[in-house]
Formats: sequence, C-alpha cells, structure tokens
Amino acid sequence: MSTVNATLPGVFYRRPSPEQDPFVEEGAAVRQGQTIALIEVMKTFSEIKAEQAGTIGRFLLEEGDEVEAGQGVVEVVSP
Repeated sequence: MSTVNATLPGVFYRRPSPEQDPFVEEGAAVRQGQTIALIEVMKTFSEIKAEQAGTIGRFLLEEGDEVEAGQGVVEVVSP
C-alpha cells in the first residue's frame, strides 16, 4: 500500500464541482496518472493524481478539509 500526498497546502476536494460525482470512490480501481482529487489554493485548482495503478483503499481527508503540503490524502493498494 502507498499513500498519495498533497503537493501543496490548500483545501481538499474529491469532486470536480459540488454538483458532480467524486473523481473516484473507495474500492475503485485507478490507473497511474488518473486524477483522484483536487487541492484549491486562492481559487486555483491543482489535480492530485494516482502515482501508481491500484485500488483506492481509503481517503484520509474529508471534502473541504484543510491540507498541508506532504500530508497523506489517500491510500492506494497495489494490484
């Protein structure tokens, strides 16, 4: 299992907009480079991407949580 970490501080979001579904759910398969969440800093959104293929284990943050650079965001289980 590996942990995907935030690359910068900001606000964590699991969906592209409030009325859309999350990028990915816990238990779903992801491919390397797939967008799994966003971090918003001063109205600028940066994508968080899966660093490897696998299955989403669990998210370590809730929608709208403040996040620090280097903080764990999601656990990915290797295939």
